[in-house]
Amino acid sequence: MKKLMLLSVFSLFILSSCVSKKQYAELEAKQKETQDLLNTATVKLNSCLSDKAAADARVTGLQEQLADLRKTNQDLIDTKGNLTTLTQKGAENLEKSLESLKEKDLKITRLQDALTRKDSVTLAIVTSLKREVGLNDPDIQINVEKGVVYISIADKLLFQSGSYNVTSKAKDVLAKVAKVVNSKPDFECMVEGHTDNVPYKSGVLLDNWDLSVKRSTSIIRVLQELGVPSKQLVAAGRGEYVPLVPNDSAENRQTNRRTRILVLPKIDQFYEMVEKEMKNLSAKGN
Repeated sequence: MKKLMLLSVFSLFILSSCVSKKQYAELEAKQKETQDLLNTATVKLNSCLSDKAAADARVTGLQEQLADLRKTNQDLIDTKGNLTTLTQKGAENLEKSLESLKEKDLKITRLQDALTRKDSVTLAIVTSLKREVGLNDPDIQINVEKGVVYISIADKLLFQSGSYNVTSKAKDVLAKVAKVVNSKPDFECMVEGHTDNVPYKSGVLLDNWDLSVKRSTSIIRVLQELGVPSKQLVAAGRGEYVPLVPNDSAENRQTNRRTRILVLPKIDQFYEMVEKEMKNLSAKGN
């Protein structure tokens, strides 16, 4: 562009020396018009270059946005796939949880049924034993716990105070107990003596523990006389150490003075007894 301007000036210089003033003025006007056109074209060119740069920048920005959108779209596709997988796993886990809950509900129902049956069997066994031997005295308690038959007898039915000699009246009671034990020849029979906490100070015995064991062996000897095999009998004394109630009154001490006879079956024998009593219950129900 500078070369063009120099050429124009040089041409005017030459022409000025060769042409008239009128011609020179025309040429000068023509040159100004050309210069104006050149300036206008230059401005338009610069404006176009600026617009192009702005357009390039917008294109770059749009390309970056497009790349971001494509990445976001792919991320969404991947997330959807992951969510689908998670949903499937969640559904599987939920189904497993529901199955587990159903199994637990079934187990709870079975346990409740078993407890109900256990209570019924316990009552049936106790009723059966009482019926068989005629034990209806309030001072004689029979119950069944964990497969063991407990016969608890107040000491006032068996012994005089502070004595370990069995009374004649007690032998009638023990005859009924012997009938229970003899009806279960494969069961063991443990005779367990209990006292109150009043110290024992008479005779050759040292303390309540001695007294409780001595009372147990006295009862065992009576049961032997009544036909209970010796191999079934076990002597045990608990002294004052397993009271039913606090030893803080005469009435409570009397409650704690007792003899407990445990009829101990093996587990399979107990279930046979349970089955027998359940059949009896069913027959009565029908």
